[in-house]
Amino acid sequence: VMSLLWQCAILLAVVAASAANEDFNVDCEKHSIKVTWKVSPEVVEHAARLFLGHCVPSTFSVLPTGEGMATFHYNLNGCAIKKRVTGKKHIYSTSLTYRPNRKPKPAAISHHIKCVYIRPEGWIPPFLIPAYGSAEGHGGLVFHMALLNEQPVSLGSFIPIWAAVDQKDHQPLLLLLEECVAATTPELQSASLVYPIITNKGCLADGKTGNSRFLPRYHSSAILLYLQSFKFALGEEVYIHCKLVAWDPEVFDIEKKACHYIKETGEWELLDDPSQSDLCKCCDSSCKPRLKRGVDSEPQGLVQNSVLGPLTIVENSETRIPSEFVKYPTVEQGW
Repeated sequence: VMSLLWQCAILLAVVAASAANEDFNVDCEKHSIKVTWKVSPEVVEHAARLFLGHCVPSTFSVLPTGEGMATFHYNLNGCAIKKRVTGKKHIYSTSLTYRPNRKPKPAAISHHIKCVYIRPEGWIPPFLIPAYGSAEGHGGLVFHMALLNEQPVSLGSFIPIWAAVDQKDHQPLLLLLEECVAATTPELQSASLVYPIITNKGCLADGKTGNSRFLPRYHSSAILLYLQSFKFALGEEVYIHCKLVAWDPEVFDIEKKACHYIKETGEWELLDDPSQSDLCKCCDSSCKPRLKRGVDSEPQGLVQNSVLGPLTIVENSETRIPSEFVKYPTVEQGW
């Protein structure tokens, strides 16, 4: 059906709601939408707050002028893009926004994005096709992970990392970063030297030795990590290895959580519900249940291992990280 839609696509409409001086372009492709957006230098440091629907940029780069170029390239069925069928048209619509503040505060910049396709002759709504739906919403989830900064990275500067899971027809999902390490190889081996970033089932360990932190969520199915670059393999290619877990957004426990360290209070805090921050107290010890349940009965969530990189960290003479904060353990077997 989509191939027929593509052959018959003849109309594209884009309407800007504000900030008319912003420069952006929209391409309605066969199965996807591609949006490029040039933003002002003031917005560059907040690239992780640019959204197409609920998705952040697929890539982001800083131009010689100091402006930023954000590219969003996603499937038409993702990013909370809405579809309507009216008369002879299939209409896909969403919003391109800059949200420096979390909801319910309104977006500082908002553009309405719309792709319109001519409905082909003989098209039948999918729900009227026999056996339709048996494979929809029950297959594997699609996970995403991306670096949102320019290369190379100065030691001590921040590396915005975005991860998300496409919900599609699933019930609402919570995306967690269960474990993350940095390594100099794209594949982890038992003897690999690594730098721990997130450990202990969701504890942002690098936030205690450095200044890394999670940003407030825009949507439960996505998470934004502001990772402070660390003194590890300077000048070499570095890869970020993470274990992503999709989980029930209403259920937290010591093994399913996102915790970061608040230096002002000297305590760990649960990103999604600070009132349940007691679940993070184990971050300084071991986050394992007291009673080990059987492997067959213990829910694990939907898991995906992802790798980002390579990125290169270069030393900045004005930035120094005490050597006692730098540890290079070996990666655990089976991770």
